[in-house]
Amino acid sequence: MPIRAVLWDIDDTIFDYSGADRIGMRKHLEAEGLPEGYASLEQALDAWKAITDVQWARFAAGEVDFQGQRRERVRAFLGRRLSDGEADGWFGRHAGHYEAAWELFPDALPALDRLADGYRHAVLSNSSIHNQDRKLRTLGVRDRFEVVLCAVELGVSKPDAGAFHAACEALALDPHEVAYVGDEPDIDASGAVAAGLAGIWLDRRGRGGRPELVRITALDQLPGLLSADTRFGAPDTFG
Repeated sequence: MPIRAVLWDIDDTIFDYSGADRIGMRKHLEAEGLPEGYASLEQALDAWKAITDVQWARFAAGEVDFQGQRRERVRAFLGRRLSDGEADGWFGRHAGHYEAAWELFPDALPALDRLADGYRHAVLSNSSIHNQDRKLRTLGVRDRFEVVLCAVELGVSKPDAGAFHAACEALALDPHEVAYVGDEPDIDASGAVAAGLAGIWLDRRGRGGRPELVRITALDQLPGLLSADTRFGAPDTFG
């Protein structure tokens, strides 16, 4: 049976999360001052990313809630004890700079336009609907997706099959009728495949490897891949 819908990740797939986060944190630290323990702004930015990755993994594993992972990121980054209110305030000031830097990747809208008539579209994100719905509306693409599902509300995160199946159920489609596109090989592509979907790894950074996965390096390759309708039997053609 052919692919009938594309299920999308948001951050670092259609939206340049990493770029916006780094730009936003740079501006935030220029305003707040460099915390003690960091020799340079670049060292601090790298540390923020590493801490974010750790705390986000804890959130995905159910070890901390969404607001909790934000607070723990701030505490770990600053290296000191903070009340919830203090951590929320610091993160909120950062968020203002981060949101000012929000942008879609240049290939996102063209790909959505080319796929608009042939496929249904939905979102599955490991974030919260409050954040992601507002983000999509701010970026002007919320109306491109008939369903937006997020881990906070679902109570289950990618790569758990339950998250992918919840999205398929919301679309009233079988998993094999849905392709999932995301930037993480394990959480996104491999998780989707294990759940019975067609998983596509968007390898924007050209990391390569993972020959068992269907890989593209830009979204302009996606329409041709989907239209071939071969269940992506030759992934090395695309990356």
